Amino acid sequence: MQAAPFHPPQRTLMGPGPSDVPARVLAALGRPTIGHLDPEFVAFMDDLKRLLQHAFRTANELTLPVSGPGSAGMETCFVNLVEPGDTVIVCQNGAFGGRMRENVERSGGTAVMVMDRWGDAVDPGKVEEALEAHPEAKIVAFVHAETSTGALSDARGLVELAHRHGALAIVDAVTSLGGVPLEVDGWEIDAVYSGSQKCLSCVPGLSPVSFSPSAVEVIRGRRTKIQSWFMDTNLVMGYWGSGQRRSYHHTAPINALYGLHESLVMLAEEGLEAAWARHRRHHLALRAGLEAMGLPLFVAEPVRLPQLNAVSVPEGIDEAEVRRRLLQDFDLEIGSGLGELAGRVWRIGLLGHSARRRNVVLCLTALESVLGDLGARVQRGVAVPAALAVLDR
Repeated sequence: MQAAPFHPPQRTLMGPGPSDVPARVLAALGRPTIGHLDPEFVAFMDDLKRLLQHAFRTANELTLPVSGPGSAGMETCFVNLVEPGDTVIVCQNGAFGGRMRENVERSGGTAVMVMDRWGDAVDPGKVEEALEAHPEAKIVAFVHAETSTGALSDARGLVELAHRHGALAIVDAVTSLGGVPLEVDGWEIDAVYSGSQKCLSCVPGLSPVSFSPSAVEVIRGRRTKIQSWFMDTNLVMGYWGSGQRRSYHHTAPINALYGLHESLVMLAEEGLEAAWARHRRHHLALRAGLEAMGLPLFVAEPVRLPQLNAVSVPEGIDEAEVRRRLLQDFDLEIGSGLGELAGRVWRIGLLGHSARRRNVVLCLTALESVLGDLGARVQRGVAVPAALAVLDR
């Protein structure tokens, strides 16, 4: 059998994830593999956990990277906290609230759906109505930063609302961690999960999660066995707990964890507030360029995510052809719309390392070129100057 190594092209990643991976993280992935119970690796795990706690702004002991993508982090939160017969208020304002519903139902719970228009934030008034109608609700689950639309919901307010009605809060922070303010302890979030490949700019395949002491108490007081052996936090913490004595649970993805550690070191070096400000600054520059060109953003400004920009497709333009041309001619990846927004928007990511000057300039230049060739009614020659005026202030 003939075989050849794979050499991927060098792309600029400005879709909804993965994001551009910095050279430092790629180099970390290639460090020597050691055993997952090696004393040196055990000490490394302690440091990785400390860095994750810093990124989440939490002191939660049960904080760890799940060996799997953000969807595995989501499932970890739900299978540990939801038991058969539990009522869970699930907020859906995009694609990923629907996945929360799936997790509730597969865990034997009943999902009470609170629906909002795609592109809007979760409406706290609707959530309160649902809680009043279902006083037995154990959990409120919602997406902080909805990746399918680019809308940001009020996590702090929604968590306060859940607690006021005696419910826990599960928060999807896959696209928010590292990109916008997220205060796990300050907002008293009970369970939160994220992904390595968004604003942390690591490779895909790891999902940081964190559970509050209140959530841990609920897990320990379950009436039924957690349905997933692999995601049972009671077992996983035997491996990810503190100290040198660790029980074997699974073979951790050693080198991927090296990469996550390096990305978290870089985040700590930059500073969380500085990272949030960088995402905001480059979003404002991209917005200025897009609007100068004549491309409006889909989400209203007060709830618009800086790191995930939903851009309305001009009338008469084949959005898939634009993405194909961007990839073919400029090695630039942007994302398509999902669900209700398929064919109506592009999703342009400024996630982590992708939130930088050269990416904004490339994206605007490439879009202007491709759209002009396809006959779209866009203003030419104005987008990049408008963006640079923002960046150079």
